[in-house]
Amino acid sequence: MNQIVLENVSFRYPNGFLANENLNLTISQNERVAIVGQNGAGKTTAVKLMNGLNKPTEGNVLVNDMNTKNYTTAQIAKHVGYVFQNPDDQIFNQTVWDEIAYMPKYYKLSEAEVKKRVEESARMLEIEEFLQCNPFEIPYTTRKFVTIAAIMATEPEYMILDEPTAGQDLKGISVLSRLLDILQEKGIGVITITHDMEFVADNFQRVVAMAHKHIIADGTPRDIFSRDEIIEESKIKRTQMGIVGDELGFGKSILNAEELSETVSNALSEK
Repeated sequence: MNQIVLENVSFRYPNGFLANENLNLTISQNERVAIVGQNGAGKTTAVKLMNGLNKPTEGNVLVNDMNTKNYTTAQIAKHVGYVFQNPDDQIFNQTVWDEIAYMPKYYKLSEAEVKKRVEESARMLEIEEFLQCNPFEIPYTTRKFVTIAAIMATEPEYMILDEPTAGQDLKGISVLSRLLDILQEKGIGVITITHDMEFVADNFQRVVAMAHKHIIADGTPRDIFSRDEIIEESKIKRTQMGIVGDELGFGKSILNAEELSETVSNALSEK
């Protein structure tokens, strides 16, 4: 079955530091899942368990029924692509084209297929004009798109995005939102770590909240943002419109401007 499954997973670093404890989570292919929580909650360590960069100290991680303990990171990475938070930790080629083409070439795909994947990935991230540029000479936020395109070109079944909206302007966030729709249409599961709650509310059907190395809640954005105890323990914030809606006395379930406008309009029409 095409799922990522964490079964009673704990992870301890070689120095003895316990980063994750007793994680239980199932993510199906084609799902869009946001993982939220303050720094140090264990989010990045958890997603690195999903693509084999980390191997569980206790419990099991299954990727499409493959136990990651029995496979190399490279083997798991064919199924679960990971985009680092800092693109400079990932980029090493001299041109954007070569960066995106690297893994398709490594997999010995035909020249025509490599070209197709590079051009398609670049088009979806709107970075075609940079294909012949040195990636270290283009803006940081564009480099983030280069690393996403490089993973997309491998055509994994799941993609992990670590803080993709960091530093992005409204146009960049719009590109990311459209990309998530495209990936879902292609049947690719997306797991995203982010502190951008507006992005979460607008783009994800499922949110996993973490705190103190554990998963403390798993539900829809409305489920998560309407519960004070989760907000407090995970140290996240409601969306701006959610805060305004609460202050206006409309409760804690409003997620965005459209919902707030509709709620206010309905309230006025009832008077």
